[in-house]
Amino acid sequence: MKNPYLAGWLEEKHSAYLYQVIASKEPQANRQSLFSQLGDEAVKQAGLWEEEARKTGLQMPTYRPSVRVRIVALLIRFFGPCRIKSILAATKIRGLSVYSCKRSPGSHPLPVNVEEVGASHQGVSNSGGLRAAVFGVNDGLVSVACLVLGVAGAATDQQIILLTGVAGLMAGAFSMAAGEYVSMRSQREMFEHQIHLEREELAQYPEEEAHELMLIYMARGMQAEEAKALAARMIADPELGLDTLTREELGLNPEELGSPWVAAISSFLSFMVGGLIPLLPYIFGHGPNALLVTILLTGASLFSVGAVLSLFSGRSPWYGGMRMLLIGAAAGGLTYLIGALVGVSLA
Repeated sequence: MKNPYLAGWLEEKHSAYLYQVIASKEPQANRQSLFSQLGDEAVKQAGLWEEEARKTGLQMPTYRPSVRVRIVALLIRFFGPCRIKSILAATKIRGLSVYSCKRSPGSHPLPVNVEEVGASHQGVSNSGGLRAAVFGVNDGLVSVACLVLGVAGAATDQQIILLTGVAGLMAGAFSMAAGEYVSMRSQREMFEHQIHLEREELAQYPEEEAHELMLIYMARGMQAEEAKALAARMIADPELGLDTLTREELGLNPEELGSPWVAAISSFLSFMVGGLIPLLPYIFGHGPNALLVTILLTGASLFSVGAVLSLFSGRSPWYGGMRMLLIGAAAGGLTYLIGALVGVSLA
């Protein structure tokens, strides 16, 4: 069983390490100061754990960031902290409310002036795209691997297996792309319609819209006079007023409605990447060992995908990897068994 003092010490040291990485990437002085101070607090907390451990005779080792922490740090440096908020939240990083790159109704910090409203809406995305890409790879991997195993259970001709796998890969990729396009297109049209209605309401009765905005600010703790003045300033500029009402009343970010083409292409490519892995041994002709190589490649890939997904859940990469491997193995095994039974019945 893991020593609780060592576990607590490591958790705080990991947090302190990541806080410093975030601070080094943050261009705004106030945010840089915030994360530096949070890092200092994490160091102090680690010191308390170390002190308690010494009382039991335990000596803490030299701190070295884990592989998971190094990967998260790399993502921070590459994407920036705003775009991987959910990953950071899973690694006990606090203070993320200063980033509002994507919000739900009532979830973002209350602005106190026009400049802050503009600043708080900067940023274009979060880790949702990364998460979607990982799941797309996983879908392609599992779908095509199960198809290959099912056909392999019924037939031994590698050309048939390859042809069936390629057909399944293309069908799945185009199906995913089409589904994502239609879904995103419909969602975007709905959002655009809501924004259009909000624009018409703002043009017809701006005072009532300002009053609604004032009530929202008051519900978040602002004094009535202050809320009224801020709402009036927002509505005075039609474009800023529409932008603010869209965010506050509808819970939408006009800059993040999503592109149907981007969603479709991303889904297509991620499915293709995952689906190609089980087909590689048949494409490059591994002879009688092709099925075994496919199983090994798929297993390693499933474990890797599960480990990557653990970045979003905060669980151990080993747990995430093994869980994904076991789920994929069960699906593949059942598909192979069904293929074998069908093959026998047709023989």
